[in-house]
Amino acid sequence: MTYDVKVYVTLKEGVLDPQGSAVKNSLHHLGFEGVSDVRIGKVMTLRLEATEDTLHDYVKQMCDKLLANPVIEDYTYEAEEVVSS
Repeated sequence: MTYDVKVYVTLKEGVLDPQGSAVKNSLHHLGFEGVSDVRIGKVMTLRLEATEDTLHDYVKQMCDKLLANPVIEDYTYEAEEVVSS
């Protein structure tokens, strides 16, 4: 089966995010004082071939080996089967 997968990578809670702090400060300077926190992350989109049974392990291996740094980052993903017409 073919899947479209979106992988969301974010810094783990407690890991400093200097880029997020800079964006938050810039938003405050622009008058958006209600913003209390900004965390910067990454979104990756993949199209891949896998079976329903192997999809989770396949995405997990890709994230653990390359797409995310498991020491400082967490990840989640969403997968949708591609239906050809």
